[in-house]
Amino acid sequence: MYSLFYFATSNNIIVVLKVVFLIRLNQMKKGILLFFIAFSIASFAQKDSLELGDRYAEDQLYFKISYNQLFSQPSEVSGSGFSYGLSSGFIKDFILNKQGSLSVGLGVGYNFDSFNHGLRVSEQNNEVTFEVDNSLSTNELLVHNLEFPLEFRWRNSNAKTYKFWRVYLGVKASYNLSNNFKFNDGTQSFAFKNVSRYNKWQYGLTLSVGYDAFTLHTYYGLNPILKDSSLGTSDISTKIMRIGLIFYLL
Repeated sequence: MYSLFYFATSNNIIVVLKVVFLIRLNQMKKGILLFFIAFSIASFAQKDSLELGDRYAEDQLYFKISYNQLFSQPSEVSGSGFSYGLSSGFIKDFILNKQGSLSVGLGVGYNFDSFNHGLRVSEQNNEVTFEVDNSLSTNELLVHNLEFPLEFRWRNSNAKTYKFWRVYLGVKASYNLSNNFKFNDGTQSFAFKNVSRYNKWQYGLTLSVGYDAFTLHTYYGLNPILKDSSLGTSDISTKIMRIGLIFYLL
């Protein structure tokens, strides 16, 4: 008797669970259907509004690779070897007109630079000094920066065009996180980290011109990388120039 009651009760529970499952499944199907209907309506409405000329923005991730060159160096310095830089960050787009063709971009990013240069760093009486030494087998400056680009942007794109011309003119401020002067004279290696005479804040002009996925980017430094530094009677006014490609990811 007890077994029959248990069997009947178990069957009832199973039936109830099946009913609940079917109800939940039906609700899920309705929910998914409503979601796709709402998504389709929203997409269609967005498309129509963009076609009518509503403003749109191009918030972008960027990645940049550049060839670096030091200029305005003292005449005693013969030049600099191959140098390169890498940057990555995010730029927020603040649109200025209805079409979205004009905007201001404000961003933050990370920058790494490697320079081969003609200056030798030494320390005398806790004072950092610089001298020319062209006999060094390696002579590198490794730099890590935070960068803050500000751009005035023009493009001839619209909401549905992904291939377009762009011209971005701006300024960029960089804050130095670390600097490391490394050199080898053939017998010993030396390193001077976070040299106090390295300019923490640096500023420069930027220009990006390109079409579709390829954009040429240039940076022209306005202030020297070193402060209160001299080579004999000549001030060290070395600045940075970068020429490379920048890639924007929407």
